[in-house]
Amino acid sequence: MCASEPAAKVACVHALQADWLAGAVDPASEAARKPIDQPGQPPKPERVPPQKVPRRRADTLPGRAALIHALAHIEFNAINLALDAAHRFAGMPVAYYADWLKVADEEALHFDLLNTHLATLGYAYGDFPAHNGLWDMALKTAHDPLVRMALVPRVLEARGLDATPLIVDKLRAANDLAMVEILAVIERDEIGHVAIGSHWFGWLCAARGLEPETTFRQLLVDYDAPPLKPPFNLAARRAAGFSESELDWLSKL
Repeated sequence: MCASEPAAKVACVHALQADWLAGAVDPASEAARKPIDQPGQPPKPERVPPQKVPRRRADTLPGRAALIHALAHIEFNAINLALDAAHRFAGMPVAYYADWLKVADEEALHFDLLNTHLATLGYAYGDFPAHNGLWDMALKTAHDPLVRMALVPRVLEARGLDATPLIVDKLRAANDLAMVEILAVIERDEIGHVAIGSHWFGWLCAARGLEPETTFRQLLVDYDAPPLKPPFNLAARRAAGFSESELDWLSKL
């Protein structure tokens, strides 16, 4: 998490996953469990408030590069979020740590795919301003894994599932078919990531005797979560563990 240079962070995450799969990481260890409230990040991109990130047309090369840069920034932050989910919350089942280290490994792959494609357009990660909204939510939910599972995978990452079809349409119109293929990989994996969040949210609710759907809706209010706005990718959300009653509720928003 403390690695700031993107290539170094990606390499570290892949090495960590290899160590985990080889049985070289003890999930019960409390050593060095101190929370990391500010993960490493490169000096660029410049961080600005979300409303200050410029909007660009995807039918121009700079606009398309800015769009891909925004996706790369999301994936870079998602690496830290997945690592934080594994590192911050002690006392969870071994399968929980296996899930979140796998998510971190896939987020690192996604960042690499996007950054490599960005280079083919003549740009690099850091060339456009970005915001820190994802990590802000990590700090907001740092006190409780149940709140984290509800508001990061099931809100922020699920919003990515909703946005994907619209982004794919823009990229097809720009004839960037390589990027369309990359997004297909990312969408497949992100459905799995939201499903992991849904699973552990349900597990934590059951452990605490809470009803998941009413608890989820109350957490949206209690933590002033980003508003849920249509259109919703109902098929992707269904595959990611949203129940039919939740999808019905979303359809009425």
